[in-house]
Amino acid sequence: MAAPNNLAEAFALRAGLHPEKPAVFWGEHEHSYGALHADALRLAASLKSEFGIQPGDRVGLWLKNCPEFVPALFAIFQAGAVAVPINNFLKPAEILHILADAGINVILTDAELGAHAAELTAARPSLRLWHVEQFAALREASAAPAPQSSNPVTREDLAVIIYTSGTTGHPKGAMLTHGNLLHNVESCRIVLSAVDHDRFAVLLPMFHSFMLTVGILLPLTVGGSMVVIRSLHPPKNIIQEIYHRQATILPAVPSFFRTLAAAHAHLPPHWPLRLCISGGAALPAEILREFNRTMPARLIEGYGLSEASPVVSMNPIDGSGKEGSIGKPVVDVEISVQDDQGNFLPHGVTGEICVRGGNVMRGYWNQPAATAAALRGEWLLTGDVGHFDPDGYFFITDRKKDMLIVNGINVYPREIEEVLYHIPGVKEAAVIGVPDARRGEHPVAFVAANDGVQLDERQILHLIKEKLADYKLPKKIHFIAALPRNATGKVLKTVLRQQNAAIV
Repeated sequence: MAAPNNLAEAFALRAGLHPEKPAVFWGEHEHSYGALHADALRLAASLKSEFGIQPGDRVGLWLKNCPEFVPALFAIFQAGAVAVPINNFLKPAEILHILADAGINVILTDAELGAHAAELTAARPSLRLWHVEQFAALREASAAPAPQSSNPVTREDLAVIIYTSGTTGHPKGAMLTHGNLLHNVESCRIVLSAVDHDRFAVLLPMFHSFMLTVGILLPLTVGGSMVVIRSLHPPKNIIQEIYHRQATILPAVPSFFRTLAAAHAHLPPHWPLRLCISGGAALPAEILREFNRTMPARLIEGYGLSEASPVVSMNPIDGSGKEGSIGKPVVDVEISVQDDQGNFLPHGVTGEICVRGGNVMRGYWNQPAATAAALRGEWLLTGDVGHFDPDGYFFITDRKKDMLIVNGINVYPREIEEVLYHIPGVKEAAVIGVPDARRGEHPVAFVAANDGVQLDERQILHLIKEKLADYKLPKKIHFIAALPRNATGKVLKTVLRQQNAAIV
């Protein structure tokens, strides 16, 4: 089989080989490759004829997990446009920044989310929404158009812009090409030994870069299937769905594997999972040990970031990896540890984790300065600090960037702090990350009030909730007289962490 030039071709190849094979399982419903590909072709034609979408235009993808996410995504690729997945937990003000920054005038969404879009269209009158419920009407109106005999999109063309939280309070759009994503999919296929009879359980948000590559693009370009979990609560629903649809691979965040290990005694016989992949946050050693001691499926830890499409490293699936390690680089990807001057450091010496390979982003959309700061030649500077051992296993010990990870999603304190500073009566504010057994980490805020002002925690949280996604809300706000600072005026967050620990 010839290597595809782009992601639309990769999906079309599989749909042509096995059109009747289920590509997506959704509850009791099955969606075949042929049907989803036909929907993608119809929508691609509509995007061009009715919405005027041209190659390179950015199209928003604002959907909760659903089967329609797949044809909507591949329709954008088929039209030669760039998909911009939008976090459906964001509030309108956060979404508007992404729409303005990426120049998005068309969003593919559903009726439920679209019903809340009045604030978006009021601020951006040119914005047009297309609801995935309209797929039925498209099917009735026409047969699927024939795909282009030669799709002009190449591996060098942009495929996706993934917005990641930024230290300035605004997210940055990581530009990923078709080649970046196809490269990462192929690396993952090899290290996971993924084949066409594998079924990937999808329970994390499909807008997340981890799910986009490992949960969607990987199974659908190797000819496998996606088992999209309809309901995550209670956890037994997930177990039932995995068993009912015989899912074999489960990518998820550490907190879920703790839950699954606790339920090991209630698993049905002949448990189908062969492999579980933990990503999105550091995997605590006790969860890894407990899971692999009690569960029939192997759990391994990996590492990645949106700017690297996103998978960078994994522990071997044969169980020979090392506890606490992010593993070794995936196929055709290099990792090095460098100092601030770009010198390569030997094993055992701590420095910044840097990545090189065909999976590394082109840069940040409309952000040349941020791009220059993130890329040193061919090397992506991850902002994570760590080392490697004599066996070539890498370990992350800290984060150079002032970031915390909540349920696998990056949260930068500066973004929360800027909202706090806009609240009347707040003199200064600082946010730290605190370990959370369930969510990985959660934000905690320290606030100092102006003289003579009495601040109320509940009122502040209410005001923050209007501006930020719920997962970014501080779990606790501590009121103090003044933030601790060093001689140069920098806030001493190490002192704040000590104060928080003492309070707790």
